[in-house]
Amino acid sequence: MNDSTRLAREVVAALLAADVREVVLAPGSRNAPLSFAVHDAAQAGLLRLHTRTDERTAAFLALGLTKVGSRAAVICTSGTAVANLHPAVMEAAHAGVRLVVVTADRPARLRGTGANQTTDQIDAYGDAAAFLDLDASASAQEVCDALGPAEGPVHLNVQLDDPLMPDGEWRPAPADVRVASVIQDAPRRLELDLGPRTVVVAGDDAGPPARVLAEKAGWPLLAEPSSGCRTGDAVIRTYRLLLAGDLGRKVERVVVFGHPTLSRPVSRLLARDDVEVVAVRHAGIWAERPFPVVAEADGVRLAGDVVDDPSWLEEWRAADRTVSRDLDRLLAAEPDLTPHEVAGAVSRALPRQGLLVVGASNPIRDLDLMVAPYEVGGRRKVIANRGLAGIDGTISSAIGAALGRPQSSRAIALVGDVTFLHDTTGLFLGPREERPDLTIVVVNDDGGSIFATLEQGAPAYADRFDTLFGTPHGVDLASLCAAARVPHLRVTGLPELEQALAMPNGGIEVVEARVRRDNRADLDKRIRALVL
Repeated sequence: MNDSTRLAREVVAALLAADVREVVLAPGSRNAPLSFAVHDAAQAGLLRLHTRTDERTAAFLALGLTKVGSRAAVICTSGTAVANLHPAVMEAAHAGVRLVVVTADRPARLRGTGANQTTDQIDAYGDAAAFLDLDASASAQEVCDALGPAEGPVHLNVQLDDPLMPDGEWRPAPADVRVASVIQDAPRRLELDLGPRTVVVAGDDAGPPARVLAEKAGWPLLAEPSSGCRTGDAVIRTYRLLLAGDLGRKVERVVVFGHPTLSRPVSRLLARDDVEVVAVRHAGIWAERPFPVVAEADGVRLAGDVVDDPSWLEEWRAADRTVSRDLDRLLAAEPDLTPHEVAGAVSRALPRQGLLVVGASNPIRDLDLMVAPYEVGGRRKVIANRGLAGIDGTISSAIGAALGRPQSSRAIALVGDVTFLHDTTGLFLGPREERPDLTIVVVNDDGGSIFATLEQGAPAYADRFDTLFGTPHGVDLASLCAAARVPHLRVTGLPELEQALAMPNGGIEVVEARVRRDNRADLDKRIRALVL
């Protein structure tokens, strides 16, 4: 057996031993030994193989698979292919996702030379990924040692020399090696006394402990859509608006779970000198909070079983009911379909055990105001790439999540038009590739309307806004979908949208909801004015 064949098989056997059961492959020449090895493993029923022609798409597909619980690896060739994986590696690093990246490389003797497709791949992702450089002498145990304790991405750089074609047949099996276990210190838990007017902020991936604490203590729960705990009786739907009013000014203490990134009102609350912030550690390479913290631990619990003053939570609930009613009336009075109504319709369409993947920018913020009241135990999973909150690879992440969670009763993605265009290669699947049932709702306002709600949207910059920020594209999404052989439906009203969501066709399909961009800043201003 030649060295490259043996090394590739060692790597794949180690991946199997580390419970990698999903592999996304981007084709290339230098990674041919790895390609043949994962194909043999897929034929043996030991893993599921996905092929994509675009490395960035491939990496975000693997990220989506991993985010719903299926540990996945992405494999690519050498050169610029390695760089195209970087956005997904960065997202995985900041979100604490155990993505495995396998890059083929030229042998070490060619480094520093002008050999074809040869560049410096050593520690290509810096601190964003644990790194292991593998030459012909490497063993499966070395790979397992790198994969076992990883809490974020792992980068395996595999030196493959000629010949690249396999020798003989392979009957793959997981390597007979011990996968290193993670040694963790005993969790440190803080005891919290009742008394200060407290709210619980649940950012991305906060999980059920945030809800449990809020309900047990009788504190308002300010939970982002991808927190994993936007359920139950303590949830405050319009918290983002209420924080700007009298209730927000009364807050004396905040308990933070997860990674809160959506809301400037929340950021301002956490930065206030008169507010005590207690934080639960969260996953990701940069776990330090960007705001002053008086105490941080692995968990929190109440000092006793007594519920706090019930009038505090009821005050928030009453205000939330009033503002929610006023918000719904305001939106219903609009003559045109609004992006908030699109988000609300998507949220209502998500059934028990459903999956919702939400894009960055306006869609997740609109959803934050419009999430339907979900009961505890409905097992709805809402995820978003909030590690770095970029728009990269969202379609591919959604497809990966839908493929990795086949038990979902329904899978929906909610994205903006720029996010959709940024990852259109995610729609181009080969005829042999598995297609999940996934409805992609695209809120199309022909550009980047989020900037209209920020400082850049001020009237003083109107003469250059579209050139620098609005960036209208004029793309015909129907034609683009036709090129990818993906069914497309355009809607312009709420009844049409609700009907489309109620009647999915199966497979990947796109529902384009056309909304206005020219009134976005004014609409947001009127929504904020609901709480003075």
